[in-house]
Amino acid sequence: MMTNIPDHVLDLFRLTDKVALVTGSASGLGAAIATALAQAGAAVACHGNRRAARDTAQTIVSAGGRASAFHADLSADTGAEELFNQVHDVFGRIDILINNAGTIHRAAAVDATLEDWQTVLQVNLTSVFQLSQLAARGMIARSASGKIINIASLLSFQGGIRVPSYAASKGGVAQLTKALANEWASQGIQVNAIAPGYFRTENTSALQADETRNRQILERIPANRWGDPQDIAGAALFLSSRASDYVTGTVLTVDGGWMAR
Repeated sequence: MMTNIPDHVLDLFRLTDKVALVTGSASGLGAAIATALAQAGAAVACHGNRRAARDTAQTIVSAGGRASAFHADLSADTGAEELFNQVHDVFGRIDILINNAGTIHRAAAVDATLEDWQTVLQVNLTSVFQLSQLAARGMIARSASGKIINIASLLSFQGGIRVPSYAASKGGVAQLTKALANEWASQGIQVNAIAPGYFRTENTSALQADETRNRQILERIPANRWGDPQDIAGAALFLSSRASDYVTGTVLTVDGGWMAR
């Protein structure tokens, strides 16, 4: 029985000398992803949409990793470019981009305002394109390979209830992932997405607190539990590493089996 993983296998997952930007990494899934990439050796730019992700960066630094905290408002047209320039000034480049930042607005479709619709689309979809474009331009100019991982959703496949802007944005993320993968694979840039299931985060706090919805959700998940943020770390590390060099244009579900039922 094999008891040790050979070094050449582990090397596929090491991110030594890589620079990663993880948007929306002040807490939740983003913080878990940023920490995992740092543990694999990457220097991590930790972004917060409302505030700089200082706690996440400090956790990484305290554990012996390299990280810096950044703040930019991705609901603004100029937010993505401002963030990219900040990170570039500190680290000089981006090798791995994790487009994790997101927002949600819950309302009946007949009551949703255009302003709310546009805010959700800007944060969840338009800024994803803007940052991907900026990162890819740098990778191509350096003739360097790179990884772009977008955070999609189960609502990339399903319609949801009372979240029309969120469903539209996450459906767009899945299609954008495929479109960019088609264009940039020949340049050595892999573009993939992760579609998390029901995770314990701020975005799902209302569902967790609703006894009926919480029960209905758990009844459909074969794993019979909500996901914890660290459950997504392995998928993010795989898609960020050389182990996934022949994987592109895919949307990987991390959902406890939700989509299989």
